[in-house]
Amino acid sequence: MDLVILAAGMGSRFGGNKQTEPVDKDGNFILDYSVFDAIRAGFDRVVLIIRKENQQLFEDTVVKRLRKFAPVVYAFQNVEDVPKGTIIPPERKKPWGTAHALYECKNVVSDKFAVINADDFYGFNSFKIIADFLKQSKENEFVSAGYEAQNTLSDTGAVKRGIFSLQNGKATNIVESKIEKRGGRIFATPLNEENWKEIRPQTMVSMTMFGFSKNILKEIREMAQSFFRQGQEKLATAEFLLPDVVGHMLKEGKATMHVLPTSSKWYGMTYREELVPLKNAIQSMKDNGQYPQNLYGTQQGLTKI
Repeated sequence: MDLVILAAGMGSRFGGNKQTEPVDKDGNFILDYSVFDAIRAGFDRVVLIIRKENQQLFEDTVVKRLRKFAPVVYAFQNVEDVPKGTIIPPERKKPWGTAHALYECKNVVSDKFAVINADDFYGFNSFKIIADFLKQSKENEFVSAGYEAQNTLSDTGAVKRGIFSLQNGKATNIVESKIEKRGGRIFATPLNEENWKEIRPQTMVSMTMFGFSKNILKEIREMAQSFFRQGQEKLATAEFLLPDVVGHMLKEGKATMHVLPTSSKWYGMTYREELVPLKNAIQSMKDNGQYPQNLYGTQQGLTKI
């Protein structure tokens, strides 16, 4: 099974390329830990979605390390790779979003695959539940690791999360939203809207950790046609997002999505202020034996569980 890593973001709020920001004393990135956990959980190939201009940077660092343990292939997210006839606003430089990232690897991924962000730390249990589900899932069955909203917030500012509507452990909808803390309460608003509403701390949210079959890629190609027909004014800032594609498929009855709560603790670094707490958390996990002190020093821990 493939592990698809979304690593083409620009890190505007972080102030730099956070996908290649060292998070331990050995210079490893978050995605080093993700692949370490994913291999133990049962994944056996890495698909890295990046911007072409960053290929040498990745090749000289994380890919050089990872190829000792798993094959790595690239897919490149290019602003100009859009359906024929699309007029791209001249000011558009930012990648088109997470659904467009998968649009770029339609000829690369295997039949079943997981998708994660390069700059989120998910924990082994999350990879394990996704891998175990995919091993027995049908073509129209998707899965997501579910995190409680209260455990995914930033003390620095608003963050983007996919908010699930659930029925009997399955998602009936997922809406990409901004969420933030205000005086001990949590508020959310769908992207591009102004109407904030309070949500419960235990509300299940997506951290863009999904398990899919290739059925999602067909839907992405079809929905891309309508997304890129928007006028240039909207396309200057619009994002083509995975939660929107998944939500559409759920409403049309084209797929089901199981949301499986994870016992792993999530860490991220949307803002640079979160980097030091993340480094401290990783070192603490090493000290208590969850990870070896030198991640690539030996193959200890990389046996599939």
